[in-house]
Formats: sequence, structure tokens, C-alpha cells
Amino acid sequence: MEDETLTSNELWLAKAKGPDSNRIWEIILQAKVQMKRLGSHQWDDNYPTEELIQEDIQTERGYVLRDNKSIVAYGVISFEAEPAYAQIRGKWQNEQPYVIVHRLAVAEEVKHQGIARRFMQEAEKVSLAKGIDNFRIDTNYDNHYMLRLIDSLGFAYSGEVIYRENKVRRAFEKTIIK
Repeated sequence: MEDETLTSNELWLAKAKGPDSNRIWEIILQAKVQMKRLGSHQWDDNYPTEELIQEDIQTERGYVLRDNKSIVAYGVISFEAEPAYAQIRGKWQNEQPYVIVHRLAVAEEVKHQGIARRFMQEAEKVSLAKGIDNFRIDTNYDNHYMLRLIDSLGFAYSGEVIYRENKVRRAFEKTIIK
């Protein structure tokens, strides 16, 4: 779907715009603090960066989930092949085009309200509107919130992928039900 907005249940997904960047960065910093507090090594001081978030916005891969007051979540929805996925230690279900979500973060004040789940469901709608029903995602072994979310959304474990500095991530895939 090329339009800017998907609406339902007082939350809507929209492409991130330049003026959103301060709020997005605030949410990213909140997520970094939480991950550090929980002992997760998913993100660190060097990732993600403000420059990367700006690039996400400029390339129109960055999306925000809004309520009627503010941005409550941020993430990348991309249809570009992820280079790390080409060398999976394991096996993908298929070699069809896929959607991927990266850098998903939820505002501190709305955590534990299903916002991350909602973002993922909206990403599925965007993908189906483009005719793509294959969804891949990866996360760190110690990102327990994301691992639970991925499991609850019906993703199947596919193997391991390696990112910068040889960081191993668990990779998952699912077919989006129409």
C-alpha cells in the first residue's frame, strides 16, 4: 500500500517524517536503557545511531505508530533483501521476496499494551498490500520481549544470521495469512 496511513482502533501507521525524528530518537533511547537494564545486548551505544534513524526516514523505510496524542512506536519496514540473511546457518522456508522489520521500539509510557504486536500486524498489512506474504525477522538471543512477541505471532525458527562484528542473531520466518 503506497498511501501514507493505515487506520484502525485509534492507532495508525504512517511513514516517519523529518519532524518525527526527535520523538523517534527519544523512543530509541528509552529502548536502549531498557535493554541495558535487562541485560540484553541487542542494541548498544553504537547502534542504532541518530544518523541511521535519519537514513531510515529519508529512504521512507521508517514508520511510526501513532495514537491521537503522539508517536508510540517506531520501526523499519523494508522490502530490501537483508544481506545477512543470504548466509543463514539453517534454512529459510522459501526464497520468495519478504518484508522485514528492524529497529522496533515502543515508547516507555505505553509498554505492555500490545503496541509492538500492533506494529507488527500493521507491517503485515503493508506487506500484503504490496503482494508479499513472506515475513522474516531476527533478534538477539537475550531479547526476551521480542522472542516472546515473535513466537506469539506464529513465526518459525529458521536458524542464525550474523551481523556486524560477528554478532549472531536468531532468525525467524512466517507466511502472512491473508
